[in-house]
Amino acid sequence: MSEAFTHKGLESPRLMSEMLLSHVLGCQRLRLYMEPDRPATELERNNLRDLVARALKHEPVQYLVGEAWFFGLAFAVDKRVLIPRPETQVIVEYVLQHARNTSGFGGSAGDGVLLADVCTGSGCIASSLLFSMKNARAIATDISPDALAVARLNAVRQGVIDRLDLLQGDLLAPLAEHPIARSHGSLHYLVSNPPYIPDSEWDAVEPNVKDHEPAIALRGGPDGLDFVRPIFAGAAPLLREGGLILVEVAAARAEEAEAIARSTPGLRDVRILRDLANLPRVIVATKSA
Repeated sequence: MSEAFTHKGLESPRLMSEMLLSHVLGCQRLRLYMEPDRPATELERNNLRDLVARALKHEPVQYLVGEAWFFGLAFAVDKRVLIPRPETQVIVEYVLQHARNTSGFGGSAGDGVLLADVCTGSGCIASSLLFSMKNARAIATDISPDALAVARLNAVRQGVIDRLDLLQGDLLAPLAEHPIARSHGSLHYLVSNPPYIPDSEWDAVEPNVKDHEPAIALRGGPDGLDFVRPIFAGAAPLLREGGLILVEVAAARAEEAEAIARSTPGLRDVRILRDLANLPRVIVATKSA
């Protein structure tokens, strides 16, 4: 199986193989090594052959098994939402570090912290932050009601639904209807992983992404910044003094996105964070006094 996936150019072929096999056998991946000689039933073999055939046609394995891991947590995923990527963990890690090290931002428990996750998709950012910051609250927005349904499922799964408000609408617009967020300067953090693939790069996107994941959550317009601009433009009034905005962008457009943030009134200390592959991935800025 791994060899077939490797030959087809699939990412992480061994991991994908283990995910499919453990899904079919109904066990954790660790059990595959603890019981290497366990015989498979005919039904299990048939199910595995079917799933492997679909994976070889570039259907994402995470959709096939209905699960993806992000920041050490298992999230439900299907074709209604993007599959969480490791590079997005940069946002979660930075927020948690900032909260721990900055006076007035809740410490490791997130005491009194309010954050907003715009274009939440599966809810992986918001739920991961709330899972780690036990006393924080979050607002998650998305234009897709289908995506919000998945985000709700994951918030329940991670035990954070009682501290998360899910709002449907375009980018920052739902925040204007929220009883707390609509009060200027209430957010400690505003985070977003918006659609950001430029039109010029769309044809080169891998088929497992382009043909299966929701385009509405991927395509960011001619230069990939159609959603990045309004997020930065509207962020400052929503953030409290010293609050942070963190937005994931296409690596090829990071410098342009940084320039947008630098030219936005009310933001200072703009910088670029690099992801696990050392690519420029997240623009972070601080709300001015």
